[in-house]
Amino acid sequence: MADAEKDPETTATEAKEGGEDAGREGEGAAEAENYESTAIFTPVVQLDEVETKTHEEDEETLYKMRSKLYVFGEAMLDKGSGKKTWLERGIGEVKLLKHKENQRIRLLMRQEKTMKVIANHMVDPRIVMQPNVGSDRSWVWTAYDYAEGDLQEEVFALKFGKPQDAEEFKTAFDEAKKAMKAFVAVDEEPEKEGDAGAAEEAAEAFSSLKVGKEGEKAKASSPVKPAAEK
Repeated sequence: MADAEKDPETTATEAKEGGEDAGREGEGAAEAENYESTAIFTPVVQLDEVETKTHEEDEETLYKMRSKLYVFGEAMLDKGSGKKTWLERGIGEVKLLKHKENQRIRLLMRQEKTMKVIANHMVDPRIVMQPNVGSDRSWVWTAYDYAEGDLQEEVFALKFGKPQDAEEFKTAFDEAKKAMKAFVAVDEEPEKEGDAGAAEEAAEAFSSLKVGKEGEKAKASSPVKPAAEK
């Protein structure tokens, strides 16, 4: 049997009601999109703000300049082999800091962005800086460094952007060495020939090496003897 024909008035009423329902659904969707939650969530653990000290607060900055630091040592793949090469340790500001109380001066350098300490040693009057072979923008020296947490002898090379920046660093370092003579008994323990020899040998190797970052193996264009062990 064929379906009964609907009354025109009934059909018009149903269409009107359907349109109203669709309109209400559209308004509800718009309200949902514009809804902002006002709920407040309290953290389970409350962390208090802790003041972090770098110990530089107790020091006066005598000198600072942006530069790139290298260290002469074994790459990760050459550990224990005795084969040494130049490794890039980082870029940042090298500083000469003088303690406000004990007046001692140290060299400090932090890596940019991470602020990791990559060089930290006292300015020893016995340190001899060697100019880098073939460059007037860098210096090489040996020092007992504490950047890694343990005192260990390191051979450093510091490279600046301009020759005058390198000269300014050398002048400031020499002035700091003079001031530190009052705290170090230089005459009792003269400079060891091996220390200066290691720095000089590393300086000669500096210009002939392709530098890699620490942890990577760097290839040299010519074989280089490792620094003499003490």
